[in-house]
Amino acid sequence: MDVIQLLPDNIANQIAAGEVIQRPASALKELLENAVDAGATRIKVFITDAGKNTLQVIDNGKGMSETDARMAFERHATSKIRKIDDLFHVRTMGFRGEALASIAAVAQVEIKTKRAEDELGTFIEIENSVVKKQEPCVCENGTNICMKNLFFNVPARRNFLKSNASETKHIIEEFIRVAMAFPSIFFSLHNNGQEVFHLEAGTLKQRVVQILGNNVNQHLVNVKEETDYMNIYGFIGKPEASRKTRGEQYFFVNNRFIRSAYLNHAVSSAFAELLPKENFPLYTLFIELDPAQVDINVHPTKQEIKFEDEKIIYAFVQAAVKHALAQASIAPSIDFSLDANIQQLESVNLPFTDEKKESAESSSLFKTFTEKNQAHFIDPSLQSELSHWRDFYESSKADKTAGNDGLVPTLSAGDLSSYNLLHQYENKDDKILLAGGKCMQLLNTYIIAPTNSGFVLIHQQIAHERILYEKFGQMMHRQKSATQQMLIPTTVELSVADSILLEDLLPELEMIGYKIESFGKDTFVIQGVPADLTMNNETHAIELLLEQFKHFSSDIRFSKREKVVRCLARQQSIKAGRKLDVEEMQLLVQELFACNTPNVSPSGNNPTYIDYKEDALARLFGK
Repeated sequence: MDVIQLLPDNIANQIAAGEVIQRPASALKELLENAVDAGATRIKVFITDAGKNTLQVIDNGKGMSETDARMAFERHATSKIRKIDDLFHVRTMGFRGEALASIAAVAQVEIKTKRAEDELGTFIEIENSVVKKQEPCVCENGTNICMKNLFFNVPARRNFLKSNASETKHIIEEFIRVAMAFPSIFFSLHNNGQEVFHLEAGTLKQRVVQILGNNVNQHLVNVKEETDYMNIYGFIGKPEASRKTRGEQYFFVNNRFIRSAYLNHAVSSAFAELLPKENFPLYTLFIELDPAQVDINVHPTKQEIKFEDEKIIYAFVQAAVKHALAQASIAPSIDFSLDANIQQLESVNLPFTDEKKESAESSSLFKTFTEKNQAHFIDPSLQSELSHWRDFYESSKADKTAGNDGLVPTLSAGDLSSYNLLHQYENKDDKILLAGGKCMQLLNTYIIAPTNSGFVLIHQQIAHERILYEKFGQMMHRQKSATQQMLIPTTVELSVADSILLEDLLPELEMIGYKIESFGKDTFVIQGVPADLTMNNETHAIELLLEQFKHFSSDIRFSKREKVVRCLARQQSIKAGRKLDVEEMQLLVQELFACNTPNVSPSGNNPTYIDYKEDALARLFGK
């Protein structure tokens, strides 16, 4: 008996849809690209329940006829490809005829469309790839398409969707990528009845500022290079606008957003020695080249592409960014621009008379710098003012030797055995008796704490991160931690994506002791902070927390709560390079060895301290 048979069309469509429509954001991307290809100048997006319930896109494009509207939902039906060569010269966003067919296979779709020359439009209702209704309707020029109940017929796929906050974040990312590529088109996005984006048509710089925020406006550097092979234009951010994550990095090839680690490296290498290793530059760059030089059909989402010659593209991008940085003088330099206040001084405004000139030339200071070999000369009359310099030096030296004024004592070989240790901690290998006496700091980064069998060298930042990690972890298991109410609440204004992320993290932050309330569109009020934390800039702390959380967000090993704890521990830890007094060092050492796991960082990748035993030290000297 034969066992191989053709799949029914609806099942084949659902399988094919899995490659194109992975989540609501995937459907939005396809619908937005169709609206752009239709020549729309105004595109509106409405979503409810993170797009799981409804996702609607309305445009004022050229619309479709009754026949075209019906054919658009058939698989591989397209108006852009006639022969195979067309695939390598296409400049439109969509061309394979898979988007609408895929959406109709996994959702309930309603579409109203009308051309300008038609009196009536067309209404079509499709469910599970089957047309349920088709009739004439009255509607505006353009297309209004609404996707309802995504994956209603594939409940297993629907169960794999993330939380509403996570899915909304993906929708916003896709919306931004299309809106950024077409600044001449008006875009708006409404989420559950509230307008999230209202992007008026304008220049590319205006669109970048609209999306990334007004605070990046002063940090944008223009990039523009034109050659016979390719053109590159856009904006890069100055080093001070860099971020801890890659969230604000956009590459477009022929107005299509792409992902390319290769080109990301080209930009990063251009910023070499201008940014810390853990920071990423901000950029929005557009590459224009002959479509025949690039293959955009290597991935279902068309976000991964292949260049005919990647090395040339890499070199052009790197050179263009370096040239822009050089033109903007992005390097440590002396500012020779004149201060307007200086121009108002009498010494600048008033004329330099002969009397003033004679007075200046007769001064000892003038002679010191004009007479030959006299630059080292000091007027004897001024020596009396410097006569007490030695007394000042001697008193300062005596204070430093005393070591009783909060100064870190210098380390000598005989000092290590002179401290008695009081605090006990347990190690897997043995028990080490640590002291409550004085510790020593080295290079403002390391703490030397003597033991009964040698000493331990502690990295203060990693150690404090371990302390805070366990402390915040314990707070998460309480009903509610202590909150210190702020005398004057602080307002923080975030980008749309960050505000959605913070809204999702509020329950976890409340467990630790934060009290943050929503205050209108993308604005929050910080009413209280954890009682154990000392902060000077709560706004910056929240912004940094979100940046670090996004850095951890791709790691699926950790829960959201675990990521928040790790972010706070890293953010609040004492940084390397900070000078500590003896009491601070001693407290840090005691708290470290009171931890459940004192010997490694929260990530488990780095040790918090290194133990130097007496016999190991003796072997270093051949004893």
